[in-house]
Amino acid sequence: MATLDKTNAGAPIDEDAPGQPISVPDNGDTGESGKLKMIVQLVKKCLGVKDIAAMRLSLPASLLEPIPNLEYWQYLDRPDLFAAINDSDDPFERMLAVLRFTFSKDLKFIRGKVCKPYNSVLGEHFRSHWDIVPVDYPSDPSEPPIQYLYVTPPGEEPISSWLYGPATHSTPDFAHPPFSENASVKSGRSGKSAFSGLSFMSRAHSATAKSTPATSPELIETNLEAGMSNLSLANDTASGVAELQEADAAAADKPRIRIAYLTEQVSHHPPISAFHASCPSRHVELAGVDQISAKVSGTTLRVMPGSFNKGLFVRITGAPGEGETYHITHPIAAVNGLLRGSFYVTVGDSTIVTCSGGAEGKKLRAVIDYKEESWLGRAQFHLEGVIHTYDPKESVHEEWTRVKHVPRERVLAVFDGSWRHKIRWKRVDAPDSEYATLLDLSTLHVIPKTVRPLERQLPNESRKLWDSVTTRLLKKEYSEATKHKLTIEQKQRDEAAERKRKGVKFVPRYFDPDISSGMPTLTDEGRKAIEEEIKEDAEHKLEEDEGPSTPGPTQA
Repeated sequence: MATLDKTNAGAPIDEDAPGQPISVPDNGDTGESGKLKMIVQLVKKCLGVKDIAAMRLSLPASLLEPIPNLEYWQYLDRPDLFAAINDSDDPFERMLAVLRFTFSKDLKFIRGKVCKPYNSVLGEHFRSHWDIVPVDYPSDPSEPPIQYLYVTPPGEEPISSWLYGPATHSTPDFAHPPFSENASVKSGRSGKSAFSGLSFMSRAHSATAKSTPATSPELIETNLEAGMSNLSLANDTASGVAELQEADAAAADKPRIRIAYLTEQVSHHPPISAFHASCPSRHVELAGVDQISAKVSGTTLRVMPGSFNKGLFVRITGAPGEGETYHITHPIAAVNGLLRGSFYVTVGDSTIVTCSGGAEGKKLRAVIDYKEESWLGRAQFHLEGVIHTYDPKESVHEEWTRVKHVPRERVLAVFDGSWRHKIRWKRVDAPDSEYATLLDLSTLHVIPKTVRPLERQLPNESRKLWDSVTTRLLKKEYSEATKHKLTIEQKQRDEAAERKRKGVKFVPRYFDPDISSGMPTLTDEGRKAIEEEIKEDAEHKLEEDEGPSTPGPTQA
């Protein structure tokens, strides 16, 4: 690769570097106690390691979830909220929309369990799309938009505890459940953000107002045509899934919005992937680089962004917010309960959302403070934040990384709540302003993606590449799954050795090799792949379509 390490500008990434290997032998016990013993062995081996993510980690197949890494890790768990970012003419409303997207993009960690997908191989890629019902807006512009897909009634406030285990009610069971052939795969992505690194272990309404979206429940993938598992990555029995509304009948005739997604593994050592999502009908794009740094501390795995991971970049390419870019940084996350085998996620530090570009003048910026959890008490998952103005010609705002740093006279609005449940907000620059709901995460579930069947996929597309492993895991043939996994990994090592012998560097197919900015650029083939995904047949009428839609691939 032609990229440079941020910490050593003269040292190119060595995608073939083996790193110090860490492995755990298969003890032959595929029950929960056997898996827990292997996890404890792994944790012990990782103690004192500076960065687990930079090392070669080899696990028996029985510890893996039957889903490729690039598919599982992505930031479009609620694509309807992403598509709604550019709906409003008001810059403040667009910032609220970006915050809703930010809080919903990792919904899998609220609705699902912490798990370990397959490690991505160099050059592997994954593509998919979503056809979603656009949100509507209530007559009160302070309220969140109305969503129509995968929603449930509001749940009770969830709490979890280091001492007492995961929360009940709307909180899923994070205990690593037994693999089951009647479970089902959720939407996901490659990667390595502060959240995605967790894979290492293991209302009356009106159309008159325009605000931003906040909806839908988690969808389960059952795309058997694509040869994928139906393994469940969430425990919806704890979240009222019996009342899950997959699609509101009132929205049955509404044209759908398509979002296309593409990701590619651009480096193996360290593991780095690039991704791009596009929603042409709403003029919104998403791009970024996934890489993590991870370290075991006591019974906790701390996960931080790697040096190439600058966060997420949301770009608006058409009116009303044309030219705006929203930069969303990653917080620091932790997987707790490693030695108990009952994992749950906590978040610390802060996330900064900065709007740049677009119209001249002052810009908006948001600071999200994630409250540190007490190691003895129950995890509360609390946060607070502000939306404030800043002058793009100055740099003093870069020092405002916590809510307390922001001068009061710059603050336009405040918000608080739980990143696992409900978040409220209110303006502070308007008289008689009252708190309103920004987003109620207890009502939302992951919306499933659509993936082409295996016979139409390229050999290095994630589902096709890992099909032999997935098939064996679903049959609980763990020894055979491990053999096929090792075959894929050995092939990657052989290809790396051949490149080294020839003096050839790996060049990504879909993304420009220079990822130093953290905002990857699509190559001609990358743009073509996105266009092909956008043009895939649809089961529903799409926005700007003429005439009836034609049948497409099965949605899972």
